[in-house]
Amino acid sequence: MLSSPSRTLDLDGALEHVATGALRDTVPGPVGLELEAHLVDLTAPAERVGWDRLTGVVDALPALPGGSRVTLEPGGQVELSGPPLADAPAAVAALRADTAVVRTALAAARLGLAPVGTDPLRPARRVSPGGRYVAMEAHFAAVHCPAAGAAMMTSTASLQVNLEAGPEAGWTERVQRTHRLGPVLVAVSACSPLLAGAETGWRSSRQQVWGDLDQARCGPLLGRRDPATEWAEYALAAPVMLVAGDDGTLPVTDRTPFAAWVRGEVPLAGRRPTVADLDRHLTTLFPPVRLRGFLEIRYLDAAPEPWWPALAAVVATLLDDSRAADAAADACEPVSGLWDVAAARGLADPRLAAAAGSCLELAERHAPAALRPEVSALAGLVDQGRCPGDDLLHTARTRGAEAALVGATRLPEEER
Repeated sequence: MLSSPSRTLDLDGALEHVATGALRDTVPGPVGLELEAHLVDLTAPAERVGWDRLTGVVDALPALPGGSRVTLEPGGQVELSGPPLADAPAAVAALRADTAVVRTALAAARLGLAPVGTDPLRPARRVSPGGRYVAMEAHFAAVHCPAAGAAMMTSTASLQVNLEAGPEAGWTERVQRTHRLGPVLVAVSACSPLLAGAETGWRSSRQQVWGDLDQARCGPLLGRRDPATEWAEYALAAPVMLVAGDDGTLPVTDRTPFAAWVRGEVPLAGRRPTVADLDRHLTTLFPPVRLRGFLEIRYLDAAPEPWWPALAAVVATLLDDSRAADAAADACEPVSGLWDVAAARGLADPRLAAAAGSCLELAERHAPAALRPEVSALAGLVDQGRCPGDDLLHTARTRGAEAALVGATRLPEEER
């Protein structure tokens, strides 16, 4: 890997840099979790929380017992990113503890967290003044997807599960399996049937929003060669979104592949790219599974308790438990690649329902004992052909989108 951030790149060096950092030869087992949630002003749910108020509350948070880092997304979504821990139960326990501390601090300011895939009430609007997000917004407008870009940045939330890459000899199969499982878990996790106050007709509107963006940036890897090489080629073919200039972060307002910048065909910011530019570019790529030395699994909707802990356990079990992984891969083979069908119809599609039933049966059988009650609850939901977003949709239909958003801020015991 190229060491100096300021070193100018050639094409071979750029490919080598990305490929070398794509995956690390490791032993599966550790799990990292990242959970996003929409921030809600409980006294005025239809209004987004202002940036100064939001940052003031977050900056005053105490140290979190599980070691999570708290960051803010451009629409004011709050993300808790936990450190990698020994297994799914440890990662879930730590994130639950940290979320409880954050919830308590926010409640004192009459704020709540709604972990659902899309904001069911409020229109997309950026509240962060950060230069990166201003540039992203300008880029999406210039390449003709302003609505999807704004919704992605400000109105979506996900559960991210980070797993080790495993031994190098098994990387191709492991990355393929992670993708093969994707459509099934999009359907199982679907918790975003509403966006900006209206039903969308999609079970996972979050996945639909990502599908409406540039697929050179957001589409899945295709598994046609070794994953590190494919990821490097994907990255250099993807268009540059933003560059660092003398006046801060600048948007790129046309579709310029990073490779074209490397070759000198388009001198963005009046210069050739450096290693630092390439590393920044990698942070603007959003495939369903991103290779960051580990596997960053990005295709799950955020969902309330007990669903996000169950989903974390299911992913780890079906990929890291050798007893379950082979059978899960076979069960998902018939629906591999059905990303849009999963987002649109979810478990109403009989093929996805059959695969999901098999996968949840496997997960329930092999899940760690500490999380088996949550996995069993999710398996029961799947058996009924339902997903986490169904309760959200029912609340919206009976009491309105505002009630759905506010209800999502409450824990199950608070609803009783």
